[in-house]
Amino acid sequence: MEAIKFKTDIKCSGCVAKVTPHLNAAFGEDNWEVDTTNPSKVLTVVGETNEIKIKEAVGKAGYKAERL
Repeated sequence: MEAIKFKTDIKCSGCVAKVTPHLNAAFGEDNWEVDTTNPSKVLTVVGETNEIKIKEAVGKAGYKAERL
């Protein structure tokens, strides 16, 4: 499966909790993760190759994502 990565402004576990319902609804529970320890706060989405859909899901939670 293809994985694509995005730099985000999802900074902490509280931010992850806020974005979780949106990402789960769009991509499924086990198909994404955010590395908040990485300085770029990298969101990795597996299997979904639609960059616009990913940005929209993150945006609905009030965050930004930029493809790496």
